[in-house]
Amino acid sequence: MTGPDETRDGAQCAEPGRDVPIGAHAGRRRRRRGRGEQPVVPAAQFSSYYGRPVLKRPTWAPLDIAGYLYLGGLAGASSLLAAGGHASGRPELARSAKLGAAGAVSLSLGALVHDLGRPVRFLNMLRVFKPTSPMNVGSWLLAGYAPLTMAAAASEVAGRCRLVGSAATGAAALLGPAITTYTAVLISDTAVPSWHEGYRELPFVFAGSGATAAAGLALVAAPVAQTGPARRLAALGAALELGAFRLMKRRMGLVAEPFEEGGPRALMRSAEILTAGGAALAAVAGRRRSRGLAAVAGAALLTGSAALRFGVFQAGVASAEDPKYTVVPQRERLRARAG
Repeated sequence: MTGPDETRDGAQCAEPGRDVPIGAHAGRRRRRRGRGEQPVVPAAQFSSYYGRPVLKRPTWAPLDIAGYLYLGGLAGASSLLAAGGHASGRPELARSAKLGAAGAVSLSLGALVHDLGRPVRFLNMLRVFKPTSPMNVGSWLLAGYAPLTMAAAASEVAGRCRLVGSAATGAAALLGPAITTYTAVLISDTAVPSWHEGYRELPFVFAGSGATAAAGLALVAAPVAQTGPARRLAALGAALELGAFRLMKRRMGLVAEPFEEGGPRALMRSAEILTAGGAALAAVAGRRRSRGLAAVAGAALLTGSAALRFGVFQAGVASAEDPKYTVVPQRERLRARAG
């Protein structure tokens, strides 16, 4: 016969709730047996019904819309550079910037219409004017800006109607900053977490990116002797783009993670290196009066600006696909309101 606390071999066994080791002794005993403490509640997994994301993934074509974001910034900043070159007596700089603005906005509109599927869908957005809709305001901006860049470029190529061309150049420059930055407002107005949470700094990031792209185009196309404004614009744009982007990531917290993972991370790192390196090389090219260095610097700036726009686009798509980036910020906002 064995007692209530003994097995048939005479070993002691603990009754449930009475002799089971607890507290620090239990932990030491489990570690002696080669086991670590097992969590009572598993780590939370952020998911949704049937494993689907909380938000619908953006259906925009990456090449069309990321290209649209990039080319719009290039066009708007080029119009500013064209007006500066025209006013400061740098005809080759003004010419390359005018042609660049007209070409970039034409390709930008083409990418937008291609994503929409039919040109009439763009025209339908002009039936009303709705100041509360970034898409509607952007459509009106493009509808007014594109003809101005065409008129400025046509006057430059034909060598006629100089007064009309000058007026079109000035008017396009006035609209240039809005063209450069409104796409940041447009994507920030969506529910995509990594776009929406960056609404404060993203227009400044896009402004800097557009400035470096326009400067890069001018460095490639214009003589070095006339690219002084482009070199200064490259330095200013690089500082604004990189500084605003770092500030944005710091403020966004968790929702900035998609910028640091996978494809977006590679694109953003490339953008930082190419933009900073291109701006520095542009300064060296100006001192040495080297057309070759200026062209390399311009290509780096153009490529870096494109990498940033495509990186921002991909990071937004990734954040929409992971429920964590939607659920956690919502809970934090609710706690802040309750407190």
